[in-house]
Amino acid sequence: MSKFRIYVEDGVLPLAHISALEQAIGESVDADVTLAVECIAVDEEEIRTLNASQRGVDKVTDVLSFPTLDGILGKKICKKDFPYDMDEEGNLLIGSIAICEKRAREQAEEYGHSYERELHYLLVHGVMHCLGYDHIEDADKAQMREKEETVLKKLGIVRSEI
Repeated sequence: MSKFRIYVEDGVLPLAHISALEQAIGESVDADVTLAVECIAVDEEEIRTLNASQRGVDKVTDVLSFPTLDGILGKKICKKDFPYDMDEEGNLLIGSIAICEKRAREQAEEYGHSYERELHYLLVHGVMHCLGYDHIEDADKAQMREKEETVLKKLGIVRSEI
């Protein structure tokens, strides 16, 4: 079990939810240092601009992740290996996440569950990308989904939740 920190704008999720997410994610990674991600909520134009400039995809999406560390998937993450990636609080910054609030609301309605549940999923999904997981190949997708479901289950969030 490792410590995990999520820097998120006020009002995106209640503080109690952030604390629970930090604990659940921390239980799923192996590190000798507190890991951290930053998360911002953006509008459709901001996420489209980011998607176009960073991925070459000129369209609105739900979440974008910007990992800062390479080669960490499935490995113990050690402070000594990333001395220049520490934040001002002494946490190892593994990346940044942007979530499109409008798209999250639309998807919550489309999938028949709450907006908060969708935000939890998108944040966990973004963190998994920052930890090196991906979903391009079917085997990688299955591995990533398993990790996401493990974290969400610890929060009492399952796919059938409405």
